[in-house]
Amino acid sequence: MKRVLVYMLAGMALVGTSCSDFLDTIPHDALSPSTTWQTEKDAEKFLIGCYDGWADETGILYWDCASDFGFNFHVHENYRNIGNGSMTASNAVADYYKFGMIRRCNDFLTNIQNIEFADAKKKDNMIGQVKTIRAYTYFNMNWQYGGVPIIDSYETAEEAQVPRNTEEEVKKYIYDELDAAIPMLDDAPAASGYIAKGTALAIKMRSALYYADYQRAKEAAKAIMDLGQYELDPSFENIFMVSGQNSKEIIAAVQHDENLYSNWMIATMYNNSDAGWSSMVPSKNLIDAYEMSNGLTKEEAGSGYDPVHPFANRDPRMAMTVLYPGMDWVNYKGEETIINTLDKEVNGKSNPDHPGTANNSSKTGLTWAKYLAPMSQYGDVWSSNAQTIIFRYAEVLLTYVEAENELNGQINSLRAANDELSKRPVSCPECQETVTEVVNNYVDNVVYFRINSAKIDKNQQVSIFNTAQFMKENNVPIKVIGYADKKTGTGSYNMQLSEKRARAVAKELIDKYGISSSQITIEWKGSDVQPYNENNWNRVVIMSANN
Repeated sequence: MKRVLVYMLAGMALVGTSCSDFLDTIPHDALSPSTTWQTEKDAEKFLIGCYDGWADETGILYWDCASDFGFNFHVHENYRNIGNGSMTASNAVADYYKFGMIRRCNDFLTNIQNIEFADAKKKDNMIGQVKTIRAYTYFNMNWQYGGVPIIDSYETAEEAQVPRNTEEEVKKYIYDELDAAIPMLDDAPAASGYIAKGTALAIKMRSALYYADYQRAKEAAKAIMDLGQYELDPSFENIFMVSGQNSKEIIAAVQHDENLYSNWMIATMYNNSDAGWSSMVPSKNLIDAYEMSNGLTKEEAGSGYDPVHPFANRDPRMAMTVLYPGMDWVNYKGEETIINTLDKEVNGKSNPDHPGTANNSSKTGLTWAKYLAPMSQYGDVWSSNAQTIIFRYAEVLLTYVEAENELNGQINSLRAANDELSKRPVSCPECQETVTEVVNNYVDNVVYFRINSAKIDKNQQVSIFNTAQFMKENNVPIKVIGYADKKTGTGSYNMQLSEKRARAVAKELIDKYGISSSQITIEWKGSDVQPYNENNWNRVVIMSANN
């Protein structure tokens, strides 16, 4: 597939033979605007130049190291001082204050105006792409620094000494640029790596969400959904592999080719024994954030968390994200092995992956699985075609949900987005299918509760909303029946708990959705009745049409 790569212009012919022409020789070490910006082909080549480095994949890959979820050991890589809070004006930190890309885009947008195109739409599309790149660059700088100069193209250093714009001024500039660019862009990219409407809308969406402009974020997310081009990949881990580079979940990614424009950064992420540098590694805080496979946090009673085996029975996506001790692994030599970062010695020899062995060993004992696993997918990890993802469709769906919730505080139209998010299989244990009785086209709605709790979680509100809508549309009464599981608490305690759960749901229907109390019959069964075979499922309230 054709991909965006860096073109190199080679050679330039001498013209003319007169003395005057000789003195006006075209420079051989630089491109001259007077001899380049002549044709559509010239514009296409300069367009490719604007793509080189536009997404700053270094920042994308390293940015977790500025949070509690990642760690960067090598100080010269500039994220350690941010992550540990020791950043000052004088020490080494990542630098996003760069205007080279802005200047490149400015020059492109100035010079392309002088070229006549056979198809005006093609010209507009190219202008839209560069406006989008420029807006994204300004967004990243503005978000990091809170206001930067909005620059033009300048001839002298003195001319370039312009004042800093306010954060609000730069934000407006970004919004205006994107709003101008989106109508100019093709609905779908001409080839992998090119910017089309989806990418520009994703930048509009993310920037609006960051600035808490929720209506704008929601509209941009919905526009991406309406394009009909993207969907969640059925395999979470596939998205980050070479085999998943054409996934419909990926909206934009940094393009690489093993020979012409390779990615060497992936190699730096491997652990010491695989000849990597452990430049950016996950932290224990990230591991702790993953729920158990039963949906409980590791701190909750009944979660099944075992501190001796901290990686067991966790959300299966954890093993698709992080390489941890005890996992099977095929190393760079093609040898089957088991990841061991805990023992200082293995078979009487120093363990190269123990955190204390070398600077290049992971200091947390963990390594990223994303992009790295399996190692066999790359011929040479130091010259790979790994493509760093900038935007995924999952972010679109989650943004739509968050924006709608911030705007309305209700579940309402979030159901469709949530349904799509729930489709992705993650190798969870098979669950017993629940058969529910249909009454007057109404399916029983269930509200699940955490252990020993009668508090309604936000993700359960959709069931209450559905029930309220049905009651309003059909003017029918319902039963709200509370339950508790047998393995937690005494019989009397569970009876009280199930009553609290049932009353909490009824109160929500009445207070939030305006349902009359006369339409609701409240019952509670404690743990005497178990509607489901799976114990944990019986921490529920079931709402049934009351015929």
